[in-house]
Order: sequence, then C-alpha cells, then structure tokens
Amino acid sequence: MSLWDVMVSIFWFFMLFAWIWLLISILGDIFRDHELSGWGKAGWMLFLIVVPWLGALVYLIARGRSMNERARAQAQRNEERSRQYIQEVASSSSVSTADELTKLADLRERGVLSDEDYQKAKTKVLS
Repeated sequence: MSLWDVMVSIFWFFMLFAWIWLLISILGDIFRDHELSGWGKAGWMLFLIVVPWLGALVYLIARGRSMNERARAQAQRNEERSRQYIQEVASSSSVSTADELTKLADLRERGVLSDEDYQKAKTKVLS
C-alpha cells in the first residue's frame, strides 16, 4: 500500500465523517425547530432517508439561514444561563471561610465566645 493510497483512504474517511456530522446536524435542527409542524418534520425525515444527498442539499439551501439563527439563539440562551448561574453562586458565597474564622477569632478575643463555643463554631465553618 503506497502513501497515495493511505492519503486517499484518509480523505474518504474524513468525507464520511463530515457526511455523518452533517446528517446529525440536520436531524438535530429538524427536531429542535418549534415552528416546524410534525408533518413537516416527517416530510424532511422521509426526504433525507429516501434521497439523502439531495435531501441534505435542499435542506441546507431552504433552511440553512434559519438553522444558523436557531443555533445562535440556543448558544445565547446557554451563555445567559451560565452567566446567571455564575452570578448566583458568586453572590451566595460572598462570605468566605477565612472571613468567618476571623470573625469567630475576634469574638473569642473579646470574650463573647468561650473556647468550647469557638471550637464548635470553627468545626461547623470548616465542615
């Protein structure tokens, strides 16, 4: 087997991989589209199964722009959810463990907490 045969095999493997990726992307877009009716989804599925190359080409021509818009909107929703989650976590943990230990040590030094109460509170903060 020559180097050229290996290169051709690699090319066809990548073409097969790209084809499978394209079909998965199209199928995912069909099922994620809330505006497309059930009959419309069934029609596109039948078209992709019966004539896959032509079906994929027609789908990309007919719905490629809206496919991109739906993907962009989903990415923006995911990013907004991530930011909201990060803000919630950051605001809920605004008091650090070190700050709480410093406050406990200050209360013990001022005589508000006994050594036993200090140890219990310290164990609770560290756990």
